[in-house]
Amino acid sequence: MSGRPTYVGGVNIDSSRNPSTVSEHYPWQKALFDVGIFKDTIYPSLSLHCSLAVAAYGLGRVNNNVQTKDLIWPLAPVINGWWSAVGRRVFVRGLPLAQALGALSRPERLILTGVTLWGGRLFYRVFTRAQKRGKDDERYEEMKTDPGFWNKALFSVFLPEAIFQTLITLPFTAPFHHQGAVVSGYHPFLQATAVGLFSTGFALEILADSQLDAHKQTSVDQHSLYKEGVWSIVRHPNYLGDALIHFSFPLLLYASDMLAPIEILGSLANYAFLRYLGGDKATESHQERRYSVSSLEKHADLQRYREEKNSFWPDLKELKNEWLWTVVGAGVAGALIEQGIHQFL
Repeated sequence: MSGRPTYVGGVNIDSSRNPSTVSEHYPWQKALFDVGIFKDTIYPSLSLHCSLAVAAYGLGRVNNNVQTKDLIWPLAPVINGWWSAVGRRVFVRGLPLAQALGALSRPERLILTGVTLWGGRLFYRVFTRAQKRGKDDERYEEMKTDPGFWNKALFSVFLPEAIFQTLITLPFTAPFHHQGAVVSGYHPFLQATAVGLFSTGFALEILADSQLDAHKQTSVDQHSLYKEGVWSIVRHPNYLGDALIHFSFPLLLYASDMLAPIEILGSLANYAFLRYLGGDKATESHQERRYSVSSLEKHADLQRYREEKNSFWPDLKELKNEWLWTVVGAGVAGALIEQGIHQFL
């Protein structure tokens, strides 16, 4: 599928979110408060994520393993995205799978590919790490010292994350459900920028995990933190990569005449989770407690690391950091490759 979308009254009618006949074009401001998106997108997503959270809770309680929720975190959005984009067309509308896939526009295919790559990589990472560890994460072991933990964990841990996931998945579920108004403005350059932003974040995540794993396997000094490679850009390059990936989705939707303003909440919710709830703040709080007891040298190294590098967003001085330009280059390469595929296939 190629070219500029087709418009009726300024509304893109090529996307599956728009009905085949468009009789009215609402002001874009109204989309944020449009009750339709709650009915056709948020309620179904919430039901799906809560159901998976309950299943993860049950399995985790039986095995006394909180990590089951970490497996659901990347897997549930992929399931939701594929159901929204393809599953409903096959199982509800009765379309053949090939026809359902063929009906996807280029931006829709990019959204679905993006969430699949993100979720698939993260699921593999969480699963293999859990297998190697052979036990629950240390942070969860601390939580389970509370005698009543499992009696309240469903409502204090598992379901709250399901609610966050409902918001986070908006950019790759709502475009396939919602029939309301969108912000119009077709921008091919911004489409390429969105692909580049995703590729940058994806490369940052892959490099952060692979470099840290290599350090753990080869390092002879277990009393210092790894601060090389992309870990020399910021203290949490994996979380930064995740945020860039999720910011790329609404940017792509906007550039493709497919963005309902409420979908921006997905990236903002993900960012809030990474920064203030389950990301760098929680990780460093755990490191602070752990190292202050188990390794004073590593605790001192963490304090120095905090003074040297920002937690999430790079400082301007990192413009001289070759690893910053390495991941930016990966983003440019990703955008060029996608453009080439689009032109020749």
